[in-house]
Amino acid sequence: MTDQVATPTQDGNQGSAAQMAADIDTGGRNPTGALKNLIPALCFVWAVFQIFYSSNVPFWLVEATGINLILNNSEIRLFHLSFALFLAALAFPLFQSSPRRSIPWYDWLLAFAGVAACLYLFVFKNDIAVRAGLPTTGDLIASSVGMIVIGIACYRSLGLPLVIVASVFLAYTFFGDARWLPEVIQWKGASFEKAMWHYWMQTEGVFGVALGVSAQMIFLFVLFGAILEKAGAGNYFIKFAFAALGHLRGGPAKAAVCASAMSGLYSGSSIANVVTTGTFTIPLMKRTGFSPEKAGAVEVASSTNGQLTPPVMGAAAFLIAEFTGVAYTDIIRHAIVPALVSYIALVYIVHLEALKLGLKGMEKPPARVSMMQKLIGFLTGFLGIAALSVVVYYGLGWIKDAMPGSAFYVAVALCAVAYIALLFVASRQPDLEVDDPESDEMRLPYTSDVAITGLYFLLPIVILIWCIMIERLSPTLSAFWATMAMITVALTQHPLKSMMRGDGRNLGGEFQRGVREWFEGMVSGSRNMIAIAVATGVAGIIVGTVSLTGMHQVIAEFVEFLSGGSLMVMLVLVAVMSLILGMGLPTTANYIVVSSLMAPVIVTLGAQNGLVVPLIAVHLFVFYFGILADDTPPVGLAAFAAAAISGGDPIRTGVQGFMYDIRTALLPFLFIFNTELLLIDVTLAKAVFVFIIAVVAMMLFAAATQSYFFAPNRWWETVALLLIAFTLFRPGYWLDQVQPPFADQPGIALENAVGAAQPGDEIRVRVAGPDFNDATKMVESSLVFNVGNEETAAARLKAIGISIQKEGEVVKLEEPAFGSKFSKLGETLDFYSDKPVVVSEVRTPVVGRWVKEIFYIPAILLLGFVIAMQRRRQTQPAF
Repeated sequence: MTDQVATPTQDGNQGSAAQMAADIDTGGRNPTGALKNLIPALCFVWAVFQIFYSSNVPFWLVEATGINLILNNSEIRLFHLSFALFLAALAFPLFQSSPRRSIPWYDWLLAFAGVAACLYLFVFKNDIAVRAGLPTTGDLIASSVGMIVIGIACYRSLGLPLVIVASVFLAYTFFGDARWLPEVIQWKGASFEKAMWHYWMQTEGVFGVALGVSAQMIFLFVLFGAILEKAGAGNYFIKFAFAALGHLRGGPAKAAVCASAMSGLYSGSSIANVVTTGTFTIPLMKRTGFSPEKAGAVEVASSTNGQLTPPVMGAAAFLIAEFTGVAYTDIIRHAIVPALVSYIALVYIVHLEALKLGLKGMEKPPARVSMMQKLIGFLTGFLGIAALSVVVYYGLGWIKDAMPGSAFYVAVALCAVAYIALLFVASRQPDLEVDDPESDEMRLPYTSDVAITGLYFLLPIVILIWCIMIERLSPTLSAFWATMAMITVALTQHPLKSMMRGDGRNLGGEFQRGVREWFEGMVSGSRNMIAIAVATGVAGIIVGTVSLTGMHQVIAEFVEFLSGGSLMVMLVLVAVMSLILGMGLPTTANYIVVSSLMAPVIVTLGAQNGLVVPLIAVHLFVFYFGILADDTPPVGLAAFAAAAISGGDPIRTGVQGFMYDIRTALLPFLFIFNTELLLIDVTLAKAVFVFIIAVVAMMLFAAATQSYFFAPNRWWETVALLLIAFTLFRPGYWLDQVQPPFADQPGIALENAVGAAQPGDEIRVRVAGPDFNDATKMVESSLVFNVGNEETAAARLKAIGISIQKEGEVVKLEEPAFGSKFSKLGETLDFYSDKPVVVSEVRTPVVGRWVKEIFYIPAILLLGFVIAMQRRRQTQPAF
């Protein structure tokens, strides 16, 4: 019997999009017959394994029974990848013609070979530790088999692009010394034994940091989101967004943006986001007047931006924290303003599109209460939530101080009480049904009715954020407790609501329904993780190549050559390269690839040009452009998924989606030069001010790019809006033209400048010396530090790891102390060359300089003039 390739369902394009999402994200194979339950069972076991090793249960077992099931971090990575490789072989067909309803023999062979190659490192771990760096024949066989299997798994679960990229890096490792390569990119090359040991037998390659983050953090967050989705939260978020916004101009499109934003809180895939929300939103957008391409583009832009939304950020937030050394809680703080600004601007873009097309919203249900009653109800609810938050925050704080051993149980009891109360409120309304967007009888529900039916879904999210931001637990432990809370909700919500409604006749059926949703969530989370785990493993090959060969130095020299020393051209080149490398790759994989290659380029070349950028800003820069590849033609997988639903042209959908996302492409350039957008070194009051200004500026930029404000723009009005937006985003640029920010002094003045500075003052130092890789080449770099409160200049310099020697009018810089802030300078400059590293310039802040915000005044005046001119031509209300 010959299996048939899956075809679109009777739902037409929507079924095709769902199949596309399954093929890309979770695998399109679902065997029948005796193997029908094999893949779901293995996925369930994988999820249980990950939950088990994220908890304290292994340690409790040791204490209670003496049974030692504890695995260290490296060992967990082995089992994590074993599950992923085995399931990749079973769930993802190898070829387009491969069967979808059965598992061919060669897939079984690849599945067991992948597991054997991984577990070889576990079984012989003690022997491997003894012969570190000296592989045996068995080691080489296991490594070779593992590399081949993971390459095939990458092809079948992620497509050809990442395989090609990884293959290029592997080829460079082995043939980097080839004579036919340009001399500038040559390196000494590596033997087969050295390379295989580096990539497979230790934690520098496949089993490196990226796979460790996947095993310890990403899995639980993806699992949490999957259970949340299966329990009904996805439908709740969509219906709430429509109830709240559907009656506005272009309401379905605005609701699509907000629903995708809420889904982005827990989703790890822009393609899955498109299919989940787009199946409902795109048909409704088309019904209200959007073209198929614009309807699909709105959903694409919304879903792509969901990957930028904390706390998950497409599962890349944990990788960013690991690679930069910045705390996960700080990652959330840095990313929140750009994400919110981007989403608010997208809602405004949708509004402008609706104005241009003269669209209306969906019919609003008749009012049940007056506006004053709504306002009183809102204020009552807001004040009640605020009071409850204060009581919980300070009450738990008091309990933790007074009874530290009971704080956990009190917190669990409070969550249980809150859950029962919210569930009781929800039981007063019928359960939400999944609407048919093509139905002619669809009506907008009352917002309050929808809101109360799923407030309890927010409780696990609140627990997650509370654990991360307030309790400062690790991301892993926070996700564990949130996942356990979500499992509790999934298992109990239906039987408890049935009891509260006085209908206890079918409690067994309702409990089975909850068990089914929990099981489906566990399976869905694991299937979503197959591609992510494989991607992080393959990306480890790229990271391992960079560490083995120093390839990032080659890329830096290449970009420096192309940019001609121009900082802005360099940033544009890095952005373009990030877009190209990100095409066809999932969120986690494209971030690992582009950050490994491009982030060091910005840091190195920026320092040489006098721009010292915080590492988090650099990584977010490449992350943003890697994400934007999801809607960039000709690949743009999210655009193809949206087009499958809308019936529009995928290329035109991708182009339109990228046009909507220009505002997102602008943000990375802005926060590279204005780090206040990332809330770096700002007070709470300043953070609020920065957010408001950024929202206004981005909305003006959107009005300029859409050629519509209160009325269609004239060319000079578009230019004026762009100028105003730029000024609001970066007023410091104009101040720099009027007053230089720093006073330049020769290098000999370093000690005097440091000694005369007040504690906390910022000093910038330019240093020059031989290049670490080519001592005949002189390079420059920049150091930025804040002066401490030590009494002498020498003590202040020593405190930050800097030592200097004066020889006449020359100040020589010694290699910074190991572990100090500037210790990595030794990777750029050669401190042991015959030519010394010298301090060439000292830059101190100019005293008495204007505040940069003074340039907001002419910008606001110009904005007022543009508004006055547009109001004369306005033909319809602005809102």
